[in-house]
Amino acid sequence: MRLLNTTECKLEEFGGEIPLYAILSHTWGKYEITFQDIEGVDVEKKVEYEKVRKTCSVAAAHGFDYVWIDTCCIDKTSSAELSEAINSMYRWYQESGVCYAYLEDVPSNTVDCQPRVIGPKFLESKWFTRGWTVQELIAPSTVIFLDQEWQEVGTKSSLQGTISEITGIPANILLGDDLECASVAQRMSWASKRKTTRVEDLAYCLMGVFGVNMPMIYGEGERAFIRLQEEIMKVSDDYSLFAWESVDSRGSLLATSPAAFSNSSKIIPLDSSDTLSGAITVNNKGIHLSLRFIDMDRTSFQGITLAIIPCTVEGERGEMVAIYVRAISERREYFIPAS
Repeated sequence: MRLLNTTECKLEEFGGEIPLYAILSHTWGKYEITFQDIEGVDVEKKVEYEKVRKTCSVAAAHGFDYVWIDTCCIDKTSSAELSEAINSMYRWYQESGVCYAYLEDVPSNTVDCQPRVIGPKFLESKWFTRGWTVQELIAPSTVIFLDQEWQEVGTKSSLQGTISEITGIPANILLGDDLECASVAQRMSWASKRKTTRVEDLAYCLMGVFGVNMPMIYGEGERAFIRLQEEIMKVSDDYSLFAWESVDSRGSLLATSPAAFSNSSKIIPLDSSDTLSGAITVNNKGIHLSLRFIDMDRTSFQGITLAIIPCTVEGERGEMVAIYVRAISERREYFIPAS
């Protein structure tokens, strides 16, 4: 792991014991200081270097000798190093002493201290729309929000109600509760309105949130999100993974984007002892799972069956979650989602 020395703004590499470090969460501009820039000459003369200098300055003022910044602490010309870093990212944020969330589009007068009222610029910050900042908000125990002048706006703890309202992430999760307290569908919903520059990153940025790892294959497009869901099925029997809505189903039980979970923030799994649900497996013949079925009126629905997913809507125990499917075998063993 490479870290920037906050005194000299120079990179140091650590293999074994990692010293205490701060970490930066930010939205990328058109140009950022890269690993090659830091290792080169006259980097201090670049306009973009100010973000690095300010990060080091703030971290040093808080007693940190080291800081990690994604733009310059990873050699992105190495695909192996980039893949390792992305797979380690959640843990790196989780193990940081503090995370600085720099909101470059939030002016310094965004907070009225008497009473402490958060202005609209904070609520509208681009930082809350990016895919990667989901894990960067959740993973660290301490997050300090900084405005464009690098002044503190508040912390994840002090602003928990406002942040929960903006992001849809419950306050208990923001304050450190186990992510397993939230269903797969709920966690997906937190990213449903987020954007990334590369479509593959909509999947890669969520690996830590679901505790899975997978290789980076830039160029695979939406297949990355399919792979993410396949990895989730290997470690979880949470059927809420299938509780999504989209006009773009493509005849699959798996969604093509987190956007399909935009209405799934209250979907939770039922107690498995009360259902037929069990292990979910996937192979080259499809996804294998046990569900209850309700046949629809054959004249009206032309062989469409209602498959009951063992989930409910939080706060509405009797609410049924189901998907329309159509049998593709005479013995009714194999089904595809019906549009």
